[in-house]
Amino acid sequence: MNMSIVGRHIELTDAMKAHIESSVETLKKYNLDIISIRTIVSAEEKKGFAVEFTINLAHKNTIVIKQKDKDVYAGIDLAIERAQKVLRRHHDKITEHRVTTLEELAEQKASQDELKEAYGSDDEIVPTELELYKPMEIEEAMQRLNDSDRKFFVFNDMDDKMRVIYKRTDERYGLY
Repeated sequence: MNMSIVGRHIELTDAMKAHIESSVETLKKYNLDIISIRTIVSAEEKKGFAVEFTINLAHKNTIVIKQKDKDVYAGIDLAIERAQKVLRRHHDKITEHRVTTLEELAEQKASQDELKEAYGSDDEIVPTELELYKPMEIEEAMQRLNDSDRKFFVFNDMDDKMRVIYKRTDERYGLY
């Protein structure tokens, strides 16, 4: 990895260069093919300092990170944090992208078939329409509940309130 450090309108001290070099070394942990990193530190009038990292990756676009701060070291640290975030996302994309082979798909299908055989068929949700549009008496709703094998029945009462009538375990009825 080639690394260059440039100071514009500022004399870079050895401590600044060492801080930049140690910060850039942390970018190696992502195991990406970094070709070069160019760091430009410039002094701006009344605004503080600007730090710019240009990171060239093999087979990818160039990553440019610019950070302004009143303190040089804080600007370097913030720019390195942003660079780490970008490189971590790129590294995660590469490592988490995995192609599933045909053999793995066949194994998954076989295991799903075994589970279906062991536990019975799949439960299926079938949508049904509720007859909520016409209001009905509570006695009529109770009669409909008795005629069906359901445990509860949803309806609108004569006051246009949505109600639920249900069978209790003690053979009585509950009403919400």
